[in-house]
Amino acid sequence: MVFAERPGLVEGLRAYGLIVMMWLRSTMAYRASFAMTAFGNFAATAFDFVTILLMFSHVDALGGYTLPEVALLYGASGTAFGLADLLLGSMDRLGRRVRDGTLDTLLVRPVPVLAQVAADRFALRRVGRILQGLMVLGYALVTLDIEWTPLKAAMIPMMLLSGTAIFAAVFVTGAAFQFLAQDAAEVQSSFTYGGNTLLQYPPTIFAKDLVRGVTFVVPLAFVNWLPALYVLGREYPVGLPDWVAFLPPVVAGLCLLPAGAAWRMGLRAYRSTGS
Repeated sequence: MVFAERPGLVEGLRAYGLIVMMWLRSTMAYRASFAMTAFGNFAATAFDFVTILLMFSHVDALGGYTLPEVALLYGASGTAFGLADLLLGSMDRLGRRVRDGTLDTLLVRPVPVLAQVAADRFALRRVGRILQGLMVLGYALVTLDIEWTPLKAAMIPMMLLSGTAIFAAVFVTGAAFQFLAQDAAEVQSSFTYGGNTLLQYPPTIFAKDLVRGVTFVVPLAFVNWLPALYVLGREYPVGLPDWVAFLPPVVAGLCLLPAGAAWRMGLRAYRSTGS
């Protein structure tokens, strides 16, 4: 059974790569336009960190966290979300395709629908968000006085990769929900873009019920809060043991499994508009 599913995965990844390359060639045909839109994306996302800088122009700490510590949270979340948004950001268009019936054209192609939806209108300009997040993360790592150990050093790339996978699972789950609620793009955005904004700030400024919700219900806290607090040597507000900070890869895998199941259920439940 496992062997039978592997060709589908390989075929899907290959199809995704081919569609992405098609959109990249289209984008690079107008390089000046790409450069301007990428810079615009970079500048627009930079305003989020400018807001944080303005806060710290009036206070020395936010929820007990200094500017470099908040920058670590911001950079890790922004980079992970940026990667997921680059790879799967087109998923929020699914509701529109369901409403106008254009999803039917994807169903008749001998290519996995998920790969087609994810790669549709691949927007390389979103790399501006990733670059901005990496710059803030680099500033934090250079500025912070951290007693580095091999585990703490390994925590940084692990946090980015696992965070990307967790956000990717949220994108896919949100898209699957749009099969049922065709106008749910904003609901999806509240968990993706809204979740990214939430994670940019220290967990200590939020109510403990909210912190528990993004830890045990929608586990966004594993994107950056838990691993970053381990790197910083801080305790988590809801009193979890230190070893929980090493669980983001496990949590990412556990998120991707139900996300895939939700997608398959939504696709099976889809009924054409007939148009």
